[in-house]
Amino acid sequence: MANYLIPRDEYLKKISPFVDKQLIKIITGQRRVGKSYILKLLIKQISSKHPDANIIYIDMELHEFSTISTDKEFYRYVEARLIATQPNYLFVDEVQEIEGFERCLRSLLNEATCDIYCTGSNAKMLSGELATLLAGRYIEFPIHSLSYPEFLEFNQVRESAQNLNHYLTLGGMPYQYNLGLEKPVVFEYLKSLYSTILLRDVVARENIRNVSFLENLVAYLADNLGSLFSAQNISKYLKSQRINIPTQSVINYLKALTNAYFVHKVPRAEVGGLKIFEIGDKFYFEDLGLRNCVRSYNFKEDISKLMENVIYLHLLRKGYQVYIGKMGDKEIDFMAEKEGEKIYIQVAYLLADANTIKREFDSLLQIEDQFPKYVITMDESNIHHSHKGIKRLNLREFLLE
Repeated sequence: MANYLIPRDEYLKKISPFVDKQLIKIITGQRRVGKSYILKLLIKQISSKHPDANIIYIDMELHEFSTISTDKEFYRYVEARLIATQPNYLFVDEVQEIEGFERCLRSLLNEATCDIYCTGSNAKMLSGELATLLAGRYIEFPIHSLSYPEFLEFNQVRESAQNLNHYLTLGGMPYQYNLGLEKPVVFEYLKSLYSTILLRDVVARENIRNVSFLENLVAYLADNLGSLFSAQNISKYLKSQRINIPTQSVINYLKALTNAYFVHKVPRAEVGGLKIFEIGDKFYFEDLGLRNCVRSYNFKEDISKLMENVIYLHLLRKGYQVYIGKMGDKEIDFMAEKEGEKIYIQVAYLLADANTIKREFDSLLQIEDQFPKYVITMDESNIHHSHKGIKRLNLREFLLE
């Protein structure tokens, strides 16, 4: 257990109301975004509240627990450590490494012998048998890489334009706290992490055969960050490069990357309607540092793409369901919904001239509802300027909200 834990209060506030409730708490997210860290924070919080708590902790990435590979071994291990006269809390890190884990969890939940918390690095754990056996008995808490305020806190630096640039370049993987802000050092770590995610959470788990194509697909997603495209278009592009990959294979590989929470697929939706379009999705990366370390990185050329990605992640952390808005032949960068409320966002690097201002504001002005509308830029001046009810914000200010 780490002695020095920086609180990630936003997640703890979401999970805390479910402590001691008969629901399995499943913490999901990409490898190394801090799921284990959240478990340790919860253990610390629960131990403080219940000094007599019996904590059972299993980390499937440690050799100590290598004898637990099936649901029966899992059950025997937990059963032997339960104490009838004390409140029992079970914490399992990377539970998907245990074959048939959902059967053990269902039994433990029905017996009401312990309060259960698990982490997992693959979305497939929430489908199949888990969904069947534990339907209505678990609640999911997605964990993401560091937000901008968390990045500042973890690295113990002040908010500034320079540190925003560091964030957009290096991303928000929590281990960066141990490495500092030197790009070559951080990128070496991120390249190693990228290989681990691809090999362990995508290739091995999804039985990927064409690893070379998978790497080319990641590079394509990185180059076309925030662009509308379909699996068929990617397949056509690859054929033009004399790489013959069926469209269905592209779809399967994209699904494998999203299952590992490495990238997020964002669908298009009709503004003011219910229609979700089946083609023309966008993809964004869970962590910008991982995106930047796998391609030749140019901050000035990539800034607009990076802005879109970081805004999308910010909306996810705030609990929004995010879409690309479509309104006739016009596009709204982000249409986000939460609890019946919406916000609309256009993203522009700089509002340098009248044509750019007209383009970014006009699309939002055509939306007839009264929900908040924003244009987010990197402009340092006139950041509170509003035009016909549309608020203009600097990216730094938006990310600190």
